[in-house]
Amino acid sequence: MINTLRHSKGAAVVFLVIRLYLGYTFLSAGLGKLMSGNFDASGFVQGALARSDAGVIQSWWGSFLEEVVLPNAEVFSFLVMWGETLVGLALLLGAFTAFAAFMGILMNISFLLSGAVGQNLIFIILGLVLIIGGTNAGRYGIDRWIMSSLRNKGNDRSARNSKRQLI
Repeated sequence: MINTLRHSKGAAVVFLVIRLYLGYTFLSAGLGKLMSGNFDASGFVQGALARSDAGVIQSWWGSFLEEVVLPNAEVFSFLVMWGETLVGLALLLGAFTAFAAFMGILMNISFLLSGAVGQNLIFIILGLVLIIGGTNAGRYGIDRWIMSSLRNKGNDRSARNSKRQLI
């Protein structure tokens, strides 16, 4: 089954639809934050911390938010804005699809752990589907050329190493 998903052109079309949906969602969220010029993650973090008292989020996550994220809210605001934007672009273009999906999953897990239920679980599942699809998830995108180029460079390097061993 996994082999079929990783090589089927029909599966690649399904991955394309998923990739475009996730890419558009991430890109629009990231650009919205970038264009507003005043995005500050500290409000979201403080809301999550308020929910930790009610038991909605885990105490260890609340401690992380309070001790690491909140004092560095400016850095995390930057990471969220640009992370969403870059993940969205990569998914829309089909560039480094598995890595972009993984980074999107990490962001969505963070949001989910902070009590933002919404669509985050669905995005995590769709990201996992893209990762399972491997290079086939980027077949109809830039990955088609990136991955073949990387494979060719790897094969060239292997051939050179083989020749050196023979000498």
